[in-house]
Amino acid sequence: MNSIDFSLKLNQFPIDEAKKELKEIQALSDSDFKKYVENQKKAIVQYHLQHNTFYQSLVKTDDPNWNDLPVLAKKDLQIPLIKRLSRGYTPKNCYINKTSGSTGDPFYFAKDKFTHALTWTVIQNRFNWHNLYGKKQARFYGIPKDKKGYYKERIKDLFANRYRFNVFDLSDRAFESWIRKFKKNKYVFLNGYTTVIVAFAEFLIQKNIVLKNICPTISAAVVTSEMCSEEDKILMQKAFGIPVINEYGASELDLIAFQNTQDQWVINNETLFVEVLDQNNQPLPNGEVGKLVISSLYNKAHPFIRYELGDMGSIKKLDDKTVVLEKLEGRKEDLVRLPSGKVAPGLTFYYVTKSIMKDNGLVKEIKVTQTALDTFEIHYSSITELNNNQKLDITNALHNYLEPNLNVQFIYFTQLERSKSGKLKQFTSFIEQ
Repeated sequence: MNSIDFSLKLNQFPIDEAKKELKEIQALSDSDFKKYVENQKKAIVQYHLQHNTFYQSLVKTDDPNWNDLPVLAKKDLQIPLIKRLSRGYTPKNCYINKTSGSTGDPFYFAKDKFTHALTWTVIQNRFNWHNLYGKKQARFYGIPKDKKGYYKERIKDLFANRYRFNVFDLSDRAFESWIRKFKKNKYVFLNGYTTVIVAFAEFLIQKNIVLKNICPTISAAVVTSEMCSEEDKILMQKAFGIPVINEYGASELDLIAFQNTQDQWVINNETLFVEVLDQNNQPLPNGEVGKLVISSLYNKAHPFIRYELGDMGSIKKLDDKTVVLEKLEGRKEDLVRLPSGKVAPGLTFYYVTKSIMKDNGLVKEIKVTQTALDTFEIHYSSITELNNNQKLDITNALHNYLEPNLNVQFIYFTQLERSKSGKLKQFTSFIEQ
């Protein structure tokens, strides 16, 4: 048994049952798979209409058509979690976490234990397409600054056979220390934020270093959470000397799409149902770009039915069992450049947001604009304006994650302006990159 499965079992997540379920789903014929998806869609809607008062308040009929169901955005879920849980579920008997806030509006969510086990089963299945699951990982994700959150993530990393690099510092000095790590350790793959891994790749090219030459065990790089252009992918492959694999997921849902060995970005339609809708929430034909709207087919603890992530994309159906993500638009961030010369990814603000947002629905959205090397504007919408103590908490978090002596200005809005696609870009820099 690998250490991740052991940890899940230790915490009473039914990983063996989840593996059996996924295997049975994948063994279905094309026609039976199509019936399975329709049955799961109907079953999860009926479950929440019977057991979830929050979802009952949104759906006004007992037997709705799928296309008549409401499309939920994150702002619709920004009420205390306890008010969104299904009957019989509490924070003590299911998996609880908070979204990253990559669209500026994080919130707490829940999964029942079987659904969380299924999430890990799908991850294992996809990573094993490339023989990566459980192998030694160089991890490029953020980490909480508070002591409890920090050590919790470090323990999880230990169980998962991975080492987490500090993505809040992308200076040349930091990159030199990363190179020393790769020379000393037998990492099998990189995994993490696109902008961070691209920045490292650019540094390696400047130094005329190919990562595979200094760390021969490395076999792949998995990039996630932000957009990865074809140019980025080519650059990384040149710098690393290994294939680059695109992952697309959302913590509140599941792994959504993962590139297979034929470079097809295959959608997880075993545990999710993915739709592409226009601005009026009407389905779009294959190949047309629209809003990505996703439903969890299993989560009984919390309704994620026709849930709009905020990303735009297009899909293509190859057959009744195989759907691929043809295009994904959204979640690519600028870099933060600071007076000290330090460079950090725009995703740093995801962690600033997570560190100060509370589960009370007070602050709805936050976005950050850099107007000078040392000056940041915090644009926010909330029920009431932040008081001085709340502003100080955010300022301290910004100093903690970036560096001290930054000028922070707060601007209150009743509603933040979004892009034409409906996306709220959390960080924008107006200084020369």
